[in-house]
Amino acid sequence: MKQLEKWHWIDGTIAATLGTMDIGVDLAAVRNAAAVLTDHLQPTPAWAAPALDEVTGARVVLKHEEVQPTGAFKVRGGLNLLSGLGCDVVSASTGNHGQSLAFAARRFGARCRIVLPEPANPTKVRALRAWGAEVVLHGTCMEQAGAHARALAARDGARFVHPADEPALIAGVGTLYLELLTASPDLEYLLVPVGGGSGAAAACLVAAAVAPNCRVIGVQASSSPAAHDSWRSGSLVERPNRTTIEGLAIGAGYATTQAVLRGGLDDFVLVSDEQVRAAQLLLLTHAHTLAEGAGAASLAGLLALRSRLAGRRVGVVVTGGNASPAELGTVLDATHHAEVA
Repeated sequence: MKQLEKWHWIDGTIAATLGTMDIGVDLAAVRNAAAVLTDHLQPTPAWAAPALDEVTGARVVLKHEEVQPTGAFKVRGGLNLLSGLGCDVVSASTGNHGQSLAFAARRFGARCRIVLPEPANPTKVRALRAWGAEVVLHGTCMEQAGAHARALAARDGARFVHPADEPALIAGVGTLYLELLTASPDLEYLLVPVGGGSGAAAACLVAAAVAPNCRVIGVQASSSPAAHDSWRSGSLVERPNRTTIEGLAIGAGYATTQAVLRGGLDDFVLVSDEQVRAAQLLLLTHAHTLAEGAGAASLAGLLALRSRLAGRRVGVVVTGGNASPAELGTVLDATHHAEVA
C-alpha cells in the first residue's frame, strides 16, 4: 500500500502536494457538505451482493448512487458548490456533472449552461433540459467543450465550474464515502471509477480520515488513460481520449484531483471498454442494478483484480445509471457474456 508520507497535516487539514501546488481539503468540509445535503438528498443504500461474491470471489458491498434524483453521484458536489455561490454558472460535461449543476441551479435559482461534446448522450441531454439547464453542443471531446465553456463564462461574467478542479465538488462527493465507510467501517478495499478524479480524490480523503485501513483503488478506461498515467508519472499528462465510456472520457490529468490521488491511491487499474460493458451486464443480471458504463467501472476493476482481492471485503461504487438506449443495446449483446466467464 502506498504510504501517506506525501500528505501533511496543517491546522487539521489534509494537504496533498503535486509539484508546486498545494491544496487543502479536510473532513470538516465533507461534514459541512453533508449538512448542506440534508435538506436536499437522502443517504443512498449500500447493500451486500451475494451473487457478485460468487463471481468475483470477494465480499462485495455495492454503494447505489444510481438512485440519486439525477441518476449519479455528482449531484452531491453540485449542490454543495452552488449552495454558497449565488451566481450563474457555466461548465462542460459529458452529462452527469452537468446534471448535478442543473439540479442545484434549479434549487438555488441560478442560470446554468452546460457545454457537451458531440455526439451527446440523448438521455443526458433530455435530463439536463428537464432540470432547466441551457445545453450547448460544441466540439468532439471534453477538452474542446471545456475551452468553449470557459470562453462563454468569461464573455458573460458567469462562474466557470471545472468538472473536477473544485474543492467544493470534492467535499460534496466525499459525503457518499462518509456514508459508506460509516456504515461499513470494515471495508478493506474501495474501488472507484476515475474520469476527472473528483470521486476518487474524495474517497482518498475520507478513507484516510475515518477508515485508514481501507485501501482505495482507482479504475479508468485503458483507451483514455490520462488520469492513470498522470498518477503513475507524478506529472500532469495528456493522452488520447478514445473510450466509449462517457464518464471516463477525459484526455488530461487535472491538478487538484491528482494532488490528492498522488498520496492517497493504493493502486490504479486500467480496464477495457469491453470489460466495462461486461460489468454492466453482470450488475444487471446478478445485482438487479442498471448502471451506465462509468457506474460499472468499479466492478470491472474488481473483476480485473479478482485473484488479488479474493476473500476481501470490497466496496464497489455504482456511480450512475444514466445509460443511453444505444448503450443498453450494446450491454445486452450476448457476446459480452464471455467477458465475465
